[in-house]
Amino acid sequence: MEGLPRAPSSAWASGVEGRRLDVRCWKPFTINDLEIGRPLGKGRFGNVCLARLKENHFIVALKVLFKSQIEKAGLEHQLRREVEIQAHLRHPNILHLYNYFLDPGRIYLILEYAPRGELYNLLQRSGPLDEQRTATIMEELADALTYCHNKKVIHRDIKPENLLLGLMGEVKIADFGWSVHAPSLRRQTMCGTLDYLPPEIVEGRTYNEKVDLWCLGVLCYELLVGRPPFESPSQSETQRRILKVDVTFPPSMPEGAQDFVSKLLRYQPSERLPLAQVLEHPWVKAHSWGVLPPGAQKAS
Repeated sequence: MEGLPRAPSSAWASGVEGRRLDVRCWKPFTINDLEIGRPLGKGRFGNVCLARLKENHFIVALKVLFKSQIEKAGLEHQLRREVEIQAHLRHPNILHLYNYFLDPGRIYLILEYAPRGELYNLLQRSGPLDEQRTATIMEELADALTYCHNKKVIHRDIKPENLLLGLMGEVKIADFGWSVHAPSLRRQTMCGTLDYLPPEIVEGRTYNEKVDLWCLGVLCYELLVGRPPFESPSQSETQRRILKVDVTFPPSMPEGAQDFVSKLLRYQPSERLPLAQVLEHPWVKAHSWGVLPPGAQKAS
């Protein structure tokens, strides 16, 4: 796993919820620099746990990946790309990757700690969200994705499992495993989660950053209804419904939200609601709490 990029020095300047990490900690890390706490989650290639820097007691999430499993799955390049992209992104609604270090058998990613956990788990516990919470998440994600797209980064896999919640409930884009830095913003790789795949990826066509707009529409529907709009008993039926943009809105879904989702779920990428207009959509403006985190920049 040699060749992982260095996090920029500025990565050390920002801390969780606006606190600052002590610059004296910007030295090569080892596991001995951390106090390991309770588990936060378990994945296919490793685990995530709560941790604290011994020097200044700064709380972080430590993602521990096993090199042998990464190499066996042939995901070395994907991991390098994930680290490179996330280390250079600094936005209040994107989970910070502070740094990483390695030992002979493991890769350790030092990440911002999001104390309220996955958005997916919130949905599982509490069911669909109300309009205010959903519209606020749409606003936060639109701002974060504008930032990403301005830096030529396409996320490609926005879904509840990849979104964490900060101390105040603010959303944090957390997983950049399927992200890509594409100077041309045009790709042709099949990736992502089936329920969230846009038609151009299902059909193997060239695509651009507008795939993230489709995902935003699918996410909004799922947050309000409790399931994704194209969910079907079989994969082939899900694909068929995606290609036909076969969306059925339940009577419980507010008309403003239906209008918002329908303007994002368009077969032609060029017809999808741009991120700047997501922020200005009447339903979002009427129901969002309207307070982007400090440092967020409005889409233009």
